[in-house]
Amino acid sequence: MRRSDRERDDRPAVGESHEHGVVEAVLLDIDGTLLDSNDAHAQAWSDALHEAGYEIGSETVRPLIGMGADKLLPHLTRIEADGERGKQIVERRKEIFAKEYLPLVKPFPKARELLQRMRSDGLRLVVATSASDDELRGLLHALGAEWLVDEKTSSSDAKRSKPDPDIVRVAIDKADVGPDRCVMLGDTPYDVAAATRSRARVIGLRCGGWGDDELLGAAEIYDDPAQLLARYEDSLIGRGVRAARDELRDKGKTPKGREKRGEEESHADGA
Repeated sequence: MRRSDRERDDRPAVGESHEHGVVEAVLLDIDGTLLDSNDAHAQAWSDALHEAGYEIGSETVRPLIGMGADKLLPHLTRIEADGERGKQIVERRKEIFAKEYLPLVKPFPKARELLQRMRSDGLRLVVATSASDDELRGLLHALGAEWLVDEKTSSSDAKRSKPDPDIVRVAIDKADVGPDRCVMLGDTPYDVAAATRSRARVIGLRCGGWGDDELLGAAEIYDDPAQLLARYEDSLIGRGVRAARDELRDKGKTPKGREKRGEEESHADGA
């Protein structure tokens, strides 16, 4: 992947679409954003394709991770994912990933703490991923964050995967606050494209392997969840939370977090 010189600067990159509006929900990509799983997905695809007679290395697959199987498989092989042979390859890829690679996948540093911070601020957390339902369960388990997520949107909820906007639009509907009050957290240009087409703002994370040039269009870009958490108060999300509280105060209401700190700690101890 290309990486721009800006990535070596410890300041977040800020896109032209930077705004200061209310934020009430965060749409979450998982792979490459919260979990260090992109290389594992690429290798699982390469293994499955090898079994099917295609010698396609993981380095070729890697730039396509973030797309759903409906786009990735025909791009590499011209085999449609919904055909009989395509379904066999897709299913085999899922089996290989679950058995060989998922047990080795780890969250990025501070990923869970970032989710806890956002939830304690009263934000709705909605997963927006191209993964299938069964894969998503395994990914959330690896993240240790099942109880932190309000809603889940997977490939079964949309006809077309990222960069088409279908999955993100369903996630926005589940958030039930409107696209202008949502922020997408993702790591690929496909996340940026899908969110932008859905009229949601985007925060990009470089930890998935893409640089600033590929994440062009994101309102802000950080290295990883740890850097976003360290700069949370000044981030698009932190400012959006404060704007939401100001809005509630103007309406004579008292803003409250979705979870009390004590409940967060209790869940964390028992997870």
